[in-house]
Amino acid sequence: MAGKQAAKGSGQAQAGAKAVAQADTGVAVVALPADCRIAAQAALKAQLAGGLEHGAILLDGQQVERVDTAALQLLVLLRRELDERGGTLAWRGASDALNEAAGLLGLARILELPAARPA
Repeated sequence: MAGKQAAKGSGQAQAGAKAVAQADTGVAVVALPADCRIAAQAALKAQLAGGLEHGAILLDGQQVERVDTAALQLLVLLRRELDERGGTLAWRGASDALNEAAGLLGLARILELPAARPA
């Protein structure tokens, strides 16, 4: 069982490294999953941790359809860690679901989410 978990964790770390390695400008680009809830947090955490090494992260939240408090907490921790390291966080875009959830929890400003687009 432990071997399976270790192999799974290794695969997630490799996926995180691939997402970060795609950036050719020194900025780590991390696409948030459509289902950005607690089940996806291990893989997302690996991607974000890899991005911290770059010091600059560009998050793409345009495809997020479902998000929970755990995912938003992870993004707040990322924001704080980048601030402590003198890094930067930017957004390529954020879905309505992401904007709404962050707004309800009072986190849109902390996360510096882009303004929601009118329909």
